[in-house]
Amino acid sequence: MPYTAAPTVTWSAEPDRRPGTPLVVALHGRGADEASFAQLAPHLPQDATVAFVRAPLAEGGGYAWFANRGVGRPLPDSLAATAGWLFDWLDTEAAGHTSVSLLGFSGGMAMAGGLLLARPERFTAAVLLSGTLPWDAGLPEAQGRLTGVPVFWGRDVADRVIPADLVTRTGTWLRENSGARLEEHRYPGQGHGISLPELADASAFLWRAWERVA
Repeated sequence: MPYTAAPTVTWSAEPDRRPGTPLVVALHGRGADEASFAQLAPHLPQDATVAFVRAPLAEGGGYAWFANRGVGRPLPDSLAATAGWLFDWLDTEAAGHTSVSLLGFSGGMAMAGGLLLARPERFTAAVLLSGTLPWDAGLPEAQGRLTGVPVFWGRDVADRVIPADLVTRTGTWLRENSGARLEEHRYPGQGHGISLPELADASAFLWRAWERVA
């Protein structure tokens, strides 16, 4: 399904403050929206520009990135359509920024992972929170696909929202096959959510990644 309208975005910075800054594309969870996700802005790097993007599919009073065949299992055509829509938007919005990084939570992690697997060369870093990579969705999964890309993976191991088989597969691939510069962080008691310690760690991770390409 092609999407003709440009994404709806809540920005962390006014237009005149965005040029020359790192761009972070922030993707909310399934059933949420960009406005609620933008509440994270004060806890993310203040000298960056964060684009909190609204997913294209209405669902459950909020929005979703793709149709699925179960929790964490995107339909390949739906995921590809949204990825194309986001890449088209980035072709314009990335201009003037020093780098582009991803931040995704839950369903937004699956979407961010899809973008990263599809075109890893487009991104300086990725923050992946409380979710799974989009397996069996027609994306490249070859050994070394993310070679050298800094990836932050944060979660509570007691989180049961995402199916355990998908989390296990994600962890094994990220650690053993991806080639990414992986930082894996665990936050006991966090549940299926985002904590302030996790945001502090993710922000520090992003600064380290940006300093490497400065």
